[in-house]
Amino acid sequence: MDWIILFIAGAFECCWAVGLKYTQGFTKLWPSLFTVVTMGLSLWLLAVAMRTIPIGTAYAVWTGTGAVCVVIIGMVFLGESREIARIICLTLIVAGIVGLKLFSKCN
Repeated sequence: MDWIILFIAGAFECCWAVGLKYTQGFTKLWPSLFTVVTMGLSLWLLAVAMRTIPIGTAYAVWTGTGAVCVVIIGMVFLGESREIARIICLTLIVAGIVGLKLFSKCN
């Protein structure tokens, strides 16, 4: 269950990272509120997942999940580059996340 919580935490990390783009330096109320709330949820869920998942593994999976999601959102919705090299790099990040899960000594 903590692995599912960890991936949900990574999804919330993605939400706040994208939301941060729209806060305009925290001068826009609703994007700022969205960002702060999703940031809090992300960190809380990360802390919950760390009850059983080692800190190094949990943090790497959390940041990797968030990073992959943000890059994909950037490519699909924000017109960012879709070069093959970027896609290969994303694949390597996903492979690292899967490897950390497979070789973790916890559930």
